[in-house]
Amino acid sequence: MRPEDVYALTSVSDPHISPDGSRVAYVVNRVDEEANGYRTRIWVAPLDGSEEPKQFTAGGRMDQSPRWSPDGRWLAFVSNRDGEDEKAHGELYVLPADGGEPRRLTEGKQSVESMAWSPDSSRIAFARRVPDEAYEEEDERRRPPRRFDRVFYKLDGVGWVGDRRKHIFAVGLDGDDERRLTSGDSENDEPAWSPDGKRIVFTSMRGDRWDVDFVQALWELDVESDGAEPRRLTQPDESAGQASFSPGGSLIAYIHSPEDGTYPHHSQIAVMRADGGDRRILTSSLDRQCAPFPFSREPVWDGDRIAFGVEDGGNVHIYAVASDGSSEPELLVGGEQSTGLYDVVDGALVYTASTHDRPHELFIGDGTRFTSVCDEFVAGREIADVERFTAVSADATEVDAWLVRPPGFDEGRRYPVLLTIHGGPFSQYGTGFFDEVQVYAGAGYCVLFSNPRGGSGHSEEWGRAIRGAGDGAGPGWGSVDYEDVMGVVDTALEKFPFLDADRLGVLGGSYGGYMTSWIVGHTKRFKAALSERAVNHLVSAFGSSDLFWIFERQFGGPMPENVEDWLRMSPATYASEIETPLLIVHSENDLRCNIEQGEHLFTLLRLRGNEVEMLRFPGEGHELSRSGSPVHRVQRFDAILEWFGRYLSPGEG
Repeated sequence: MRPEDVYALTSVSDPHISPDGSRVAYVVNRVDEEANGYRTRIWVAPLDGSEEPKQFTAGGRMDQSPRWSPDGRWLAFVSNRDGEDEKAHGELYVLPADGGEPRRLTEGKQSVESMAWSPDSSRIAFARRVPDEAYEEEDERRRPPRRFDRVFYKLDGVGWVGDRRKHIFAVGLDGDDERRLTSGDSENDEPAWSPDGKRIVFTSMRGDRWDVDFVQALWELDVESDGAEPRRLTQPDESAGQASFSPGGSLIAYIHSPEDGTYPHHSQIAVMRADGGDRRILTSSLDRQCAPFPFSREPVWDGDRIAFGVEDGGNVHIYAVASDGSSEPELLVGGEQSTGLYDVVDGALVYTASTHDRPHELFIGDGTRFTSVCDEFVAGREIADVERFTAVSADATEVDAWLVRPPGFDEGRRYPVLLTIHGGPFSQYGTGFFDEVQVYAGAGYCVLFSNPRGGSGHSEEWGRAIRGAGDGAGPGWGSVDYEDVMGVVDTALEKFPFLDADRLGVLGGSYGGYMTSWIVGHTKRFKAALSERAVNHLVSAFGSSDLFWIFERQFGGPMPENVEDWLRMSPATYASEIETPLLIVHSENDLRCNIEQGEHLFTLLRLRGNEVEMLRFPGEGHELSRSGSPVHRVQRFDAILEWFGRYLSPGEG
């Protein structure tokens, strides 16, 4: 794979089965090189394979989020087809289930987000941000200053949210009677209708200190009573979201996480009575993360069972569990793969899945691949082989790791090595297709990636291993996680003699960027490094990030009371020890790890006379490498390969 192959990437996402179980609607994603943007179309296919899949929508830009009406007569979706540019907001549309001309139901100033049909198929509830008109003056010189009194006022990839909170709406099937159902300075999302159509349960953060406590809860609202006030359903000791009612309406399943002031905890599948009582956690015995990132949806009811996703050792699998807790969770889809979104109707299961050598396609329950949208991409280029191995850390802990060999691999050659480190840290590298490692392998590198302690995909104890240090709960970042990734390198060099120990490079983004900055401040064994969208100075990140202050729950206490620990864990503190040539990559609109984090380390190193460069991407946020403009993604890959090419000579050996 070459950098420009980004323009050829395709995949399948978001499958939903029609109520009668006969058809599946799904989204096909591709890149539009000429427009420097992304295109999505909705396709529909009979589940019995009696006809070929057919494209169901043909909007100019993004048609996504297909949802069948309960009576099976309509398909709703969100589209920005009528917008004037690539960033036009999405509106809600419906079209007949047998095809036809879509009808637009909404006309707002912000994009329609999560949505749900009413049980009688007459209305659709959805979430949308509501901007404060005071800030809509086009002339910035006349626009009033923004006034905020909550710490949650900006969000990476979204922008200013303190003056445009997200609320729940409902609209009729004819586009009439649009009603706003929530109000006030609160954040509301993920509506779910009760089967009798009288209530909506939704995810919300509200109250005097919601922005500080930052705990999601489930609330219910009587939609038939004007002026009804929401009522909280879930308890103060939990975070809750993504509700779904049982078919009979007596139970609500949802994503539950304990709230005890510390982080991380596994998200679990829970059920409660529809009135909010008798909470039961159904998945504790798995001791795994049951809300996979980034593909997570509400628990899916199939009779009296609930289907859900699970992260496990780099894989993402699908399980089902009895809603009454009478049996242990049962594996439905396993194997060496990363499943995505899924749906179940009357026992029929569909899901998307990806492997190291193929992006996401659609599969049916027995594992049969249902689509071939990636055939052209896979056939048109050499895809590198990926091998799983077990690495050993300094304390003998075993770590899941993978080696990627370049296409045309020659056992007799010596290859330069790139170690890439995932973000999070509470996340995992998966066994699905990963364009990053494929591009690096295509340029002649052997690539190592792994899931060190502090990440997900293992026990909760594993994920909490780098907590600390203010409450004494653990050693903090840059401890056993550092030992684990170094153990990956050491194990690989011992196991694979074709790896050249004198040509090692290291790179990562976000927390992976943190680890890269940390590594070069603690060892000189790497010949070049690339730290991307990193947090380098934890103390300043506390105030400059949209959400980094939340990490006090992982670090053991608030920054002002634990400054020495926060500084001890900051890579910038060790800048004087850095000798490795370092490329710092950052996006200018990154609100998660503000660009000042890159500037801080760049300035320190440049003043010391280090070999350091900074690459700044305009108009991009924290997600540049995954969903930034295609042109910038290609330019980023070109810059990375040029940088490591200076020091590691991938064509030699």
